[in-house]
Amino acid sequence: MESNRAFFWRLARYYGFYTLGFIAFLCVLAILEHEGMPRTWIGYLFLFVTIGLYAAIGVVCRTSDVPEYYVAGRRVPPLFNGMATAADWISAATFISLAGGLYLQGFDGLAYILGWTGGYCLVALLIAPYLRKFGQYTIADFLSARYPGRLGRNLIRILAVAATILISFTYVVAQIYGVGLITSRFTGIDFSIGIFLGLASILVCSFLGGMRAITWTQVAQYIIILLAYLLPVIWLSAKHTTVPVPPVAYGAVLPKLNAVEQKLRDDPKEQEIRNIFQARADDYDRRLKNLPQSWEEGRLEARHHIDEVKRNPQATLAEIKAASRALSSYPKSVEDAQRRWGDARAANLLRALPPVSQTEPFPGRDAASSDIKRNNFLALVFCLMLGTAALPHILMRYYTTPTVAAARKSVFWTLFFIMLIYLTVPALTVLVKYDIYTSLVGSSYNHLPDWVYYWANIDKVNPLVAVTDLNRDGLVQLGEISLDGDIIVLAMPEIAGLPYFISGLVAAGGLAAALSTADGLLLTISNALSHDIYYKVVDPQASTQKRVTISKLLLLVVALLAAYAASLKPGDILSMVGAAFSLAASTLFPALVAGVFWKRANQSGAVAAIVCGFTVCVYYMLHTMPTFGGSAADQWFHIAPISAGVFGVPAGFVALVLASLLTAPPDEATMALVDHIRAP
Repeated sequence: MESNRAFFWRLARYYGFYTLGFIAFLCVLAILEHEGMPRTWIGYLFLFVTIGLYAAIGVVCRTSDVPEYYVAGRRVPPLFNGMATAADWISAATFISLAGGLYLQGFDGLAYILGWTGGYCLVALLIAPYLRKFGQYTIADFLSARYPGRLGRNLIRILAVAATILISFTYVVAQIYGVGLITSRFTGIDFSIGIFLGLASILVCSFLGGMRAITWTQVAQYIIILLAYLLPVIWLSAKHTTVPVPPVAYGAVLPKLNAVEQKLRDDPKEQEIRNIFQARADDYDRRLKNLPQSWEEGRLEARHHIDEVKRNPQATLAEIKAASRALSSYPKSVEDAQRRWGDARAANLLRALPPVSQTEPFPGRDAASSDIKRNNFLALVFCLMLGTAALPHILMRYYTTPTVAAARKSVFWTLFFIMLIYLTVPALTVLVKYDIYTSLVGSSYNHLPDWVYYWANIDKVNPLVAVTDLNRDGLVQLGEISLDGDIIVLAMPEIAGLPYFISGLVAAGGLAAALSTADGLLLTISNALSHDIYYKVVDPQASTQKRVTISKLLLLVVALLAAYAASLKPGDILSMVGAAFSLAASTLFPALVAGVFWKRANQSGAVAAIVCGFTVCVYYMLHTMPTFGGSAADQWFHIAPISAGVFGVPAGFVALVLASLLTAPPDEATMALVDHIRAP
């Protein structure tokens, strides 16, 4: 006990000096910016100093000892494990995309905050203490020990590993995508190079020291995440309300924002813009109804137009290039036209609607559409809660505490450190939205703020910001502004007129969030393959050194595969992460919870739960997501594919109960194991 207390205070001293050092680094950068240091240099300093810091911790904490590599020696104090778990949890989706989701979706975006927070309550009540009492290394260890049977332990282990890999890989691709997003935007380097630069930092931590290095790196990363999120929002709060407390500022600005929203909703100029988008949507609707004839006519028209432009001696090079681009980007087939015109119609219909109210729950044109939004809100909260309680890389963290009581305290500290960020997210959203609605809307189109031009030029194919004077009145209307949700946090310092070093700090925080989660996910995948497949199935006689070496090699392979997948830019961060939660909830949650609380659950039931939950969830996603060739028209009860777990989880529980009751009950040793992990 005395040694644990001394270890805690030693850690507190180290991280206290680290925090003071980082604040001093910020002050130095503020002075350098004031003295005229170029912005690019500030971006590079933030990038390389923070990545170098994480790499240094990884080198110092390198180990080949199995308990240290897999579970950090089971000696992480609850407070620091809470910080590490919070950093593991606050991913690119939370840091970059959550505020953007609230900005674009209004009240409906709160589903993410409610679902993820509620999920930790389930972790504390249903799973974490019992896993720590079990005391092994992975989720598959618990499931294989809890569900022995005539099919052998390996079947349930292999299924658990397959689920872990699929869930974690989907999640980690989103994190590495976020790494590329941040590094490319703040340093000017290519997106793919940014991905592999961030990957180098990830690998130094997880490759050399496993869970030991990752834990102490994640504590350092959480401190940067907290400073990066709170400092600019506190600054923004003082700007708008003179009260530098984000939750207080949030309450003060919200009524003002509602008044501005109402004014914009009734503005004739805004209605004029909405009518333009409605006309465009109607045009796409006519094209879709007249397929395939409309596609053929459009292709001939594009060819005719480029011939006319080329024949015109007064045509400029820009006009010729524009005509050529129009032809080359024209749909290549009727099927392609149907998909692209359908997406364009939906996008224009969305922009033809009045601005989304930040406070109105489930807004819709009628009661039926409002009910659909409410049902999707509740379904998403359900999937995020249960998915959180079954995420392998989060549950593994509770193996690292010294005792079961410490695991319970660790969940409390995790919730506390997440709360500090989650209470700030809605405040940030409202303050930024109010800033845009009152400063950008109504301004002259010829004198747009610098941040609009900067972010518009980062990706010219799919602009992150676009302001187009649709009605030619020379003024910016809200309907003429198109914003990518992922830039709300990253561009927030510039939108609010804060110094550039604050922008660099926010980028460093987003990078820390993505790297910390990616570290934990990659280690989870490599440990599942090396410990659960190689050691437990292929070569049970493998030495400890060989096991750790295999884990490191597999980690390298998985990291490279994830980086390659992320370089393909598979989709927005929030949707990829949402899919991972539905998969985790459908595949692992029923077997984990029943393994603790229902003694009658047996191997056949667990296998049925994993297979059925996974099958229903994946089938629904593939069947309803246009990306995979599905159609929104095939949705059940109008539930969005991100919430596929709302069907997968009940399917898993039903399959578990039926299969367990139709087969022999577990043996006495299994019953004794359940009694052991449930004992205080």
